[in-house]
Amino acid sequence: MADRTRIAVVGFGLIGRRHAETIRHLPELDLAAVVEPDPAARAAAEALGVPALPSLDELFGRVRPDGVILATPTPLHAEQALACIAQNCPVLVEKPITVSVAEAAPVVAAAEAAGVPILVGHHRRHNPMVRAAKAAIDDGSIGEVRAVHAMCWFYKPDHYFEAAPWRKRKGAGPISVNLVHDADLLRHFCGEVATVQARKAPSARGFENEDLAAAILEFRSGAVGTISISDSIVAPWSWELTSRENPAYPATCESCYQFGGTLGALSLPDLRVWRHDAAPDWWTPISATTLIAGSDDPLAAQARHFAEVIRGEAESLVSGAEGLRSLQVVEAVQTSAGSGNPVKIG
Repeated sequence: MADRTRIAVVGFGLIGRRHAETIRHLPELDLAAVVEPDPAARAAAEALGVPALPSLDELFGRVRPDGVILATPTPLHAEQALACIAQNCPVLVEKPITVSVAEAAPVVAAAEAAGVPILVGHHRRHNPMVRAAKAAIDDGSIGEVRAVHAMCWFYKPDHYFEAAPWRKRKGAGPISVNLVHDADLLRHFCGEVATVQARKAPSARGFENEDLAAAILEFRSGAVGTISISDSIVAPWSWELTSRENPAYPATCESCYQFGGTLGALSLPDLRVWRHDAAPDWWTPISATTLIAGSDDPLAAQARHFAEVIRGEAESLVSGAEGLRSLQVVEAVQTSAGSGNPVKIG
């Protein structure tokens, strides 16, 4: 179909393959090409029946897609995003947008100067459960949000680290690798973070990085957030094990986020809203109702949104500037955990 939006996927690892399969199954989108320098992975991409190219230069020289999804290792994001911007090609960059805020700022500035849309792949914002919770909070269902708690506990097996030894090194712990997802969602629900106070613990397996961290987030709204994250704790309380987004993870019936307000409380992803039957009063009965949400695949919703942005029909839900601000929170947690001092976010 001539009116399909043609999107290329750069990087054919685990997330790149999921993006490619998602695009192939959406009737309004077309997988234009795959870019992958590794010959073995490129051969797997060729089996999809699309051009499999070794570099971005060849992609823009031969295919000229309408948009590009960068599903490559984070250290490559800045250079590759700038290359797409130079080609006037809209780009969806997997999270985090870059390794550091210092790298992200020039990318965001270049995109704004060129008028090229950037999306950051914080796909959880596209989840119908997140949309339903956000709408309920914005509508005042729990009153003024005073507190939020996020829990991100899971156990990564030893072979996860053996397969990629860089995961054992400094800077590759759960603060840098996993926290950016939760930081983005907390910003989405509660607004900008003003101050961060954090602590971390050394790896129980003897790796260079941390395997446990906790942080207190003070939001500009006056709300206070707490977050605890570890990749060496056996537990059911993480987005991966509660949201049912990715079938690779066994699902539990638990929740990992709790929002406390002046009129009620909300847990996510089970979408239960707790309120007293009459006025707020701890001596009166309290009961829960469950919000209704759809079941759309967040990656599919994100891909359709990317196509709308490419066609000029929508603004980026998670722009480059949004991705940069979420990365600022992660950097502040890392800095505070290292120094023991609170960090203010400008």
